[in-house]
Amino acid sequence: MNEKSNISKKDKPLTIFITGGSSGIGYQAVLNLISLGHNIILPCKNISRANEVLTNILNQSSVELSKEGKIVTPIMDLSDLKSIDSLCAELKNRRVNIDILILNAGLQYTGSKAPRMSTQGIELTFAVNHLSHFYLTEKILPLIDKNNDPKIIITSSEVHNPNSGGGKVGAKASLGKLKGLESGAGFEMIDGNKFNADKAYKDSKLCNILFARKLSNNLMSMKLSIPVIAWAPGLVISRDNQGFFRYSRKYNQLGQKLFAFLARDVLRITTSNKNAGLLLSNLACLCKYRKPGFNYYSNKIISSGKFIFEETEISNDAQRGDLSDDLWDLSQSLIDKILR
Repeated sequence: MNEKSNISKKDKPLTIFITGGSSGIGYQAVLNLISLGHNIILPCKNISRANEVLTNILNQSSVELSKEGKIVTPIMDLSDLKSIDSLCAELKNRRVNIDILILNAGLQYTGSKAPRMSTQGIELTFAVNHLSHFYLTEKILPLIDKNNDPKIIITSSEVHNPNSGGGKVGAKASLGKLKGLESGAGFEMIDGNKFNADKAYKDSKLCNILFARKLSNNLMSMKLSIPVIAWAPGLVISRDNQGFFRYSRKYNQLGQKLFAFLARDVLRITTSNKNAGLLLSNLACLCKYRKPGFNYYSNKIISSGKFIFEETEISNDAQRGDLSDDLWDLSQSLIDKILR
């Protein structure tokens, strides 16, 4: 593991495990959390990416961060369940205690006509955005310090809701009867239909909320007081080639540039990675986000350039207990089949 030395602080720092912390919202949240003196476990896909991220953070922190927490950048590929297993086994052997688990990584490759597959043969959007986080949580949960105000935070999106602004555009989120997931590895869409990259992303964000609700119910049934927070950062479009749209951009560069200009610079309906990262770090640290059970927050636009971050209703499908139960059971069954 790569790491940066820890500076002693008066208050006890939190140990925060975050996926998707190497760019975009997650990267900005990591900078905020380190500046507050917290310790970060930021897994990266490979050693090259880990070294690049660590160098960027070290360079940034030497200029901007007044307090410095420790950061480690172990190797973990979210497109490979066995890679997740390997890192979690290492953390267990090291007897690492985790206070906050942030499931922030999100993949979208809208514009692609054909599905991409994970190492285990699962459509990549579903594999990275839901299934890997499902498995990671199962492995990390025994390592969470139950006595230090723990939280589990999951980055979702308002596009999970067909009635939201983004959710109305194009194909709408719906899991049907989970026929694709029920069929096992090799499926293109959760509902069993033909691949649609945009819908695959929306469906995965619906999965995030269904998973969060079921996880919260399971934790409460085990008498564990661990808040589970799902949240939507709003539409984030960065000015560089990093961040959320870095994968889908290559499928339609001109269209993406035009959309970014209109949404970000003309209509001003987007927020920045920095602002969204601050929201995420606040969710991790602030006492007002320690409400027990499941909670969902959304960064909603109220006028051009103005947003409000508040507790928000989830979609009708996201409220379905039968759907969350079935998604949980079929996700577990799929993992068992492909890893046995």
